[in-house]
Amino acid sequence: MRLAKREIKDAAVLREIIEECDVVRIGVSDQDGMFIVPVNYGYEFAADRDTVKLTLYIHGAKEGRKAEAFAAAPSVALEMDCRHELITGGYTCSYSYAYRSIMGNGRIRRLDTEEEKRMGLVRIMEHLAPDAAIEFRPEMLAKTNVYRIDVTDFTGKERRRK
Repeated sequence: MRLAKREIKDAAVLREIIEECDVVRIGVSDQDGMFIVPVNYGYEFAADRDTVKLTLYIHGAKEGRKAEAFAAAPSVALEMDCRHELITGGYTCSYSYAYRSIMGNGRIRRLDTEEEKRMGLVRIMEHLAPDAAIEFRPEMLAKTNVYRIDVTDFTGKERRRK
C-alpha cells in the first residue's frame, strides 16, 4: 500500500467496513479475459491477536459466464467500498474522495450439499436482511449455486474528510 497512513489494521474497523458494505466486486478471468462481477454477500469474520480470517458467501445461477469462470479459475480478486463523499477544494487538484475499502484475494468454491448451501444463504441473509424470516425450499436450493470465498489476504484503507 503506497500510503501507509490510510491502511486500516484494526480488526474491529475492518469488520465495520465489511458489515457496512453490501456489494463485493469479484475479479475473475476466463477464456475471454478478465471481468468483474458485483454481487451481494454474506460473511464470517474471526480475529484474534495475530490473525484475521474472512470468508465470504455469494450465490448465483447454475450456468453462465460467472459460474463457468469460477469453476475453471478459482483464484479471485475482491473489492468492496463504502462511505463515499466528495471532498471539495479551492482548485481542481484539491478535490478528492472520502471512502473506506477492502481489497484482497481468495479462492472460490461452489458449495455442493444442501446443508452447505443453506448455511451460505443464511450468512447472506444475516448480512443483508437480518430481520427477514426466509425459508430455503429444496427445489430452490437445487436451482441455485452458492459459493464460498476463502479470503487468503486483504487490506483495509480509509480516506477521511479533514
